Amino acid sequence: MDLIALAVPFFLAAILVELFVNWRKNAGYYRSNDAINSISAGMLDTTLGYFTKFLPLIGWGFVLQNFRLIDMPLEWFDASARGIALWVSAAVAWDFCYYWFHRYSHEISVLWAAHAVHHQSEEYNLSTALRQTSTGFLFGWIFYLPLFAIGFPLQVLITVSAINLIYQFWVHTRLIGRLGPLEAVMMTPSHHRVHHAQNERYIDRNYGGMFIVWDRLFGTYEPESDDEPVVYGVRRPLASWNPFWANLQVYDYLMFDARKARRWRDKIGIWFRRTGWRPADVEARFPKRNVDLTQFEKFDPRVPAGVRRYTAAQFAVAIAAVLWIAGVHAEQGAPAVLVPCLALWVMLLSLGFLNEGRARARLFEAVRLLAILPALLTLFAAAGGGLTQSAWLVAAAYVGASLLWLVFLSRKDFNKQILKGIN
Repeated sequence: MDLIALAVPFFLAAILVELFVNWRKNAGYYRSNDAINSISAGMLDTTLGYFTKFLPLIGWGFVLQNFRLIDMPLEWFDASARGIALWVSAAVAWDFCYYWFHRYSHEISVLWAAHAVHHQSEEYNLSTALRQTSTGFLFGWIFYLPLFAIGFPLQVLITVSAINLIYQFWVHTRLIGRLGPLEAVMMTPSHHRVHHAQNERYIDRNYGGMFIVWDRLFGTYEPESDDEPVVYGVRRPLASWNPFWANLQVYDYLMFDARKARRWRDKIGIWFRRTGWRPADVEARFPKRNVDLTQFEKFDPRVPAGVRRYTAAQFAVAIAAVLWIAGVHAEQGAPAVLVPCLALWVMLLSLGFLNEGRARARLFEAVRLLAILPALLTLFAAAGGGLTQSAWLVAAAYVGASLLWLVFLSRKDFNKQILKGIN
């Protein structure tokens, strides 16, 4: 049973509720472009994961088969007192390993390159929780190997990892204040708001997943203070709504420094040194700009309201597509969803361009609708995708309606330019 897949509809429902409360209170915690980018990153992670997340299972399975210290049959993990104690032990142990994985993801450059995606949003709401990296599978699994070496069953650890991730969803909100005694033991929204800050006082604090006790024990705890509001985001802003670039940005600037470094030990070492470290020769030739949070401005390109509405409508289609892809994957496996995933990835890229207000964004979207999408649908059908006549009609209606909307937007903007010239 995939607990995360089962939780997705509840995640989306909770976001809608938070959106409604945000609207009623006029709190200003949401921007459509930021939320779309965050959820797009989550979609990218989920769909790319269909083709990559088997890799950690290979490593975990190998250790469990060959190096486990205790043989723990799955039958031990039942509803008895012993079974419940074992479940709790597995959950606590997973969170302990998560703390160190999370902490080192902020302290080692190559790990930060993957994790930074989750921190790039300059807002903080439930959509931020879905903003996940697509490259975490490269190294993250290593931190949990001790649990498999102990002998916890794979099914148990996968379950507690899902519970851990689901728990972390609700702490990504500004609508919930401090929670009294719960703050002493559990990770709460207040604690996690601190974690997402770029303020000097808050940065690199509160790493726990479910429990804050690890931070209290290992000296990384910092409470939220009323006299210093959190400034969300990262110190080298993403300044983009492209979910692919979100995953590549930090790798790109590490690669830049590695190329420019003169010594080979620096070219290699930069990936594994503490975040922020740069070779002295590179820093001298390409100095970094000092961060001044008093001058901080959120990335928010001006885009016509009509384009924002079009993008939001297309994003609703993308959400429906992701849910459909998840169903196909559950029934038929990864090969069956490769082409639909390609179509989705092109769509997410196009929506990012539209939200950035790029000059050729509408042209790219028209090419997606007129050429790329029909080509991918044809390929999917040829591969046995089972597209019925009615499915083709729905696809044709979608493409036609979208193109008409794009033409309307372009004509409207053209008329505005004419009127502006006359006046």
